[in-house]
Amino acid sequence: MKKFTISVAILLGMSSFVYAKSTTESIGDALSIAIPTAAYGTSLYLGDKNGQMQFYKSFGTTMGATYLLKYSVREKRPDSNNKDSFPSGHTSSAFAGASFIHKRYGLKYAILPYITAIYTGYSRVHANRHHPIDVYAGAAIGILSSWYFVTPYKNLQVTPIVSSDFKGLSLNYKW
Repeated sequence: MKKFTISVAILLGMSSFVYAKSTTESIGDALSIAIPTAAYGTSLYLGDKNGQMQFYKSFGTTMGATYLLKYSVREKRPDSNNKDSFPSGHTSSAFAGASFIHKRYGLKYAILPYITAIYTGYSRVHANRHHPIDVYAGAAIGILSSWYFVTPYKNLQVTPIVSSDFKGLSLNYKW
């Protein structure tokens, strides 16, 4: 099953490159697949069965909501008459993966995925495939579904602690 999942992800990624018009768009296409693949791959590597089930729920909800909206809102793309612009599926996929990593394994592991998810959204606007609102909506869908379905791994808790001299707020991780 693992090999099948990886093979499907690779084939989907390769098909995106055929239609890409710029390097920026090609990189965004690849990241929209690589980020959730890395998120799921992490749960596989760790043997995290609960994380795998939570990934299925959050990613499935993300993509289901994205495509439900795409085919009910019917927003015209900026570069064509195609009416499936809202929301951005690439961006929702990338942010679903990044926020899964954040919620399940901690922010320090999600910083790079978040940066690359932001780049994915940028690439969609830069390539004139989406309006900025499409990207914002895609990001919101991906983040919200992960934050709803995903719980911290092995009781990972982020607890804000205020220092006694109140110079600021520090975050400590409890494992």
